[in-house]
Order: sequence, then C-alpha cells, then structure tokens
Amino acid sequence: MMIRSAEFVKSAVRPSQYPPATLPEIAFAGRSNVGKSSLINTLVNRKRLVKTSATPGRTQQLNFFRINEAFYFVDFPGYGYAKVPRFLKKQWKPMVETYLSTRKTLKGVILIIDVRRIPGIDEHLLMNWLRHYHVQLLLVLTKIDKLSRTEQMKQRRNIAQELAVTEKELYLFSAKSGWGKDAVWDGILKMIDEEHS
Repeated sequence: MMIRSAEFVKSAVRPSQYPPATLPEIAFAGRSNVGKSSLINTLVNRKRLVKTSATPGRTQQLNFFRINEAFYFVDFPGYGYAKVPRFLKKQWKPMVETYLSTRKTLKGVILIIDVRRIPGIDEHLLMNWLRHYHVQLLLVLTKIDKLSRTEQMKQRRNIAQELAVTEKELYLFSAKSGWGKDAVWDGILKMIDEEHS
C-alpha cells in the first residue's frame, strides 16, 4: 500500500465531534499496551503519527486519522488493565459502543491481540458484539518477534481454538520487523471494498 498522506484529524468522545461521515473508516481495538499504536504507525510508515506510550491507557478518546485522503483509521482507547480513573473507564464503553453501533461509514474493526496472551472475556464480548451488528472483523496477533517461530505457531493455534476461528483468520504481525504488514493491508482493503458496512 503506497502511503501518500497520513494525518491526525481530531479526537472525539461523542457523535457530534466525529468528522463528517464522507469516507470509509477502519477502527482499531485491543487491550491496553497491546501494540495498537505501533501497528497503525507501521501500516502508514510513520514513527509518531500515533503516540506510543509505556503507560497503558493513554488513549482516552476516539482518535481519527485520515489516510491518503481516502479513508480514516480510528484508534480506540485500550481496554483491560489500564491504570486510569474509574470514571474514565465508565465513559469508554458507551463511547466505543455508540460509535460502533451508529457510524454508517465504519467498514470494519481490527481487533489486536498480543500473541503471548490467550484472549479473555473482553475479546469474546467485543467479537460477539461486532457479529451482532454485522461489523467486519480482522484479527491481528502482535509482538510475534517476542516468540520463536515454533512458539508463534503454538500460540496461534491456541488463540484460534479459544476464539473458535481458523488459524488463517489470525494475522501474525511484528512492528519491529514489519512482518505481516502487507497481509494486514490486504485485509483492510478488502473490508473497505466490501459493499456492506
């Protein structure tokens, strides 16, 4: 994928703050510290388009990035163990669910999972929720460079079993080496090109 432009547009917490619904959108979801920002930065060949942090839970709004003037990436707040105030955690769920259930230009969601972790109830709930609303889903396993090739395959198999999907549905990705970048882009472009949203 040739990236000609990638720019931050705005942050939002409610529909009135979203950009105009004129371009397709791909959302990125995952636990805090799962490598979401690194995945987006790698996809668009930018080091700091999305700010990365060693502190989980830094993203607390929906962040919209316009890519090639053709579509948006939407970075969700991480969920899970982020050390953030409880009132913020309570805001996240309705903020994300409102976007997912009402945004007509949403073409799909990339659910990011650390390959070293077995998905839990949060991943299951989000997947079930997306299926209920007929939102396309792409599953990406990040940080594969942390494991040997044998361990990667074992974890991919275990995660596929836990999520009741095929191993082929789990995209392996490393921000460090760029492994899997082209495959993830192929999946994104297929979601954007789908007639249904």
